[in-house]
Amino acid sequence: MTELAHDAIEALLDQLADRSARVGVIGLGYVGLPLAAVAGRAGFAVTGFDIDPAKAERLNRAQSYIDAVASDQLAALISAERFEATDDFARLADCDVVAICVPTPLTRQREPDLSFVEATARTIALTLRPGQLIVLESTTYPGTTREVVKPILEAGGLVSGREFLLAYSPEREDPGNAAFETRSIPKVIAGDGPLAARAAEAFYGAVVDRVARVSTLDTAEAVKITENVFRAVNIALVNELKMVFDRMGVDVWEVIEAAKTKPFGYMPFYPGPGLGGHCIPIDPFYLTWKSREYDMPTRFIELAGEINLAMPRYVIGRLEAALDRRLSKSLGSARILIVGLSYKPNIADVRESPTLKLMALLEERGASVAFHDPHVGAIPPTREHAAFAGRRSAPLALETLRTHDAVLIATDHDDIDYALIAREATLIVDTRNAFGRRGLVGEQIVKA
Repeated sequence: MTELAHDAIEALLDQLADRSARVGVIGLGYVGLPLAAVAGRAGFAVTGFDIDPAKAERLNRAQSYIDAVASDQLAALISAERFEATDDFARLADCDVVAICVPTPLTRQREPDLSFVEATARTIALTLRPGQLIVLESTTYPGTTREVVKPILEAGGLVSGREFLLAYSPEREDPGNAAFETRSIPKVIAGDGPLAARAAEAFYGAVVDRVARVSTLDTAEAVKITENVFRAVNIALVNELKMVFDRMGVDVWEVIEAAKTKPFGYMPFYPGPGLGGHCIPIDPFYLTWKSREYDMPTRFIELAGEINLAMPRYVIGRLEAALDRRLSKSLGSARILIVGLSYKPNIADVRESPTLKLMALLEERGASVAFHDPHVGAIPPTREHAAFAGRRSAPLALETLRTHDAVLIATDHDDIDYALIAREATLIVDTRNAFGRRGLVGEQIVKA
């Protein structure tokens, strides 16, 4: 290590200790904006970067679009000169720590799409200087930081662990969960070498309550994949049990409620119309793809993925049967109101929402489809369902319910008038047990 590089790294460690380091966060979405806010509240000056200039302008006016960061909190950080947003990536040169919080979606062939990570790494490389700490937070397969990000950053001549520092720390955001916030969720970290690990631990130790350090970058990446595979597999299990128990005339939700009274050896997971969000429907496929390099099939994970991907079609089948049996009406001639567009309750996040797949399948069959969601006024642009962009939420009113043949509960928001739906809807297909949990019963309610 050159004397200049050594001095720059020691200077970074000093700046992290006294909070004088400037933090850059690339990608101001559900992961990046909360990280930027918690770093600002910890005393760091933060520059947020996003390719969308409209986002930067909105944030600089203290108008947050993420529930986890209130607009008044954003205003306080801006007033204290602890946060600003920009689309000028040349300003990365001013940042001592740079966190990469960009999407890692799947291709149509369900293979990893690292284009956002690669493009971001190339952008950072243009201004990379000695003493900077670069941290990848995007969820990905083991080996990404080392095999993809590191070579791009080193292409300019600086060496990881000597001139600049490279680390990985997987995001752990849970939108809508009031029990946890960014600061209270422990952060797993690993560095490319001891200096990088030390710097990453110093940074995250300043902004969150607890840091868990692991030995290698690949291990830290595997931690996040493991967390999401665990949920995907267990959700697939209860989805399959739901289909089996339905044939047997057994209510899977009643089974789960009784099973969770056991104080050991059981953890409740709940079925639904499919998987949504930015992690669980996607991340297991990153591991199955990478495992092929080692001639190791991941049959268990792939089976879980198949079950979860099949759930929207199962729900459509239940809806079709209910329409035929109860109303003597075909699916293709039916008017369907879907309640709940977001992928989980009480948030506005529609990423990978199974409701979008349900809408697409219903319209393919000829049904007329509307949706109601108190958190989503209009459908935002999405990669898979671009044609739905701009469609607006229908009011949950008597006229709406009476002019639709069936109501399909896809997401069980708390602020829905379920009593009104139970009283006025001709047919209800409930994929979340929203009515059963509220003690609402009726012949027109079908669980799916």
